[in-house]
Amino acid sequence: MASIDAIINRQLLRWELEKKQVAEQPLAKPAPPQVVTVSRQAGSRGSYFATRLAEELGFDRLHRETIDAICDSSGYRRRIVENLDERFRSDLDVMVQGMITGQSVDHLDYTRHLFQVVLSTARLGGVVLVGRGGNFILGPRRGFHIRVVAPREQRIANLVNYKNVTGEVAAAEADRVNRERKELMAKLFGHDIDDPAHYDLIINLGLMDLEEMVRPTIAAIHVKFARLATLAEE
Repeated sequence: MASIDAIINRQLLRWELEKKQVAEQPLAKPAPPQVVTVSRQAGSRGSYFATRLAEELGFDRLHRETIDAICDSSGYRRRIVENLDERFRSDLDVMVQGMITGQSVDHLDYTRHLFQVVLSTARLGGVVLVGRGGNFILGPRRGFHIRVVAPREQRIANLVNYKNVTGEVAAAEADRVNRERKELMAKLFGHDIDDPAHYDLIINLGLMDLEEMVRPTIAAIHVKFARLATLAEE
């Protein structure tokens, strides 16, 4: 598995190459940026589902650890911002400040960096963002937002299988992680992570095979991307 630094550098190089290609073809109309966010219950296999979507779409998957690493590095953040178009770059700080104003935030610097990174990566496109409330930051007009769930018993069994832990440990971890994610999203964004209104698609893998859901999900993603492109032209 590639290191987090390798993943980040690969994505940055990809964005830098795309920016160069656009600069070399000034008359060509760039495609609207495309981003998918995946929220998931612990043990639902949502992270793997995000990986499969990224593979089929030709995107890179940025997991929460990768997002945090970018947030913690001024060098990575600077390289991302440098790839933004000038208008969006100039509006970015205002957008972030508008999201934070009036909120009670414990870790203000991290929150500001998180909003900046998610908004910037969405503007550049070609990524599947896993976790960290990307859907709440971007809203319905930016990206396609997915929530992956499964029955508790199945999620516990998945954790036992893939983490090689006991059922008791798996159950405790599933409940703890889900509780912490729910609390964090409520604190940062004032929203319920389980509210279906914040997602374009909720996938319950209880009785559905993960692989069989990849192509239908991609079809839905393309439908929304096409709709967003039409709205951008109006």
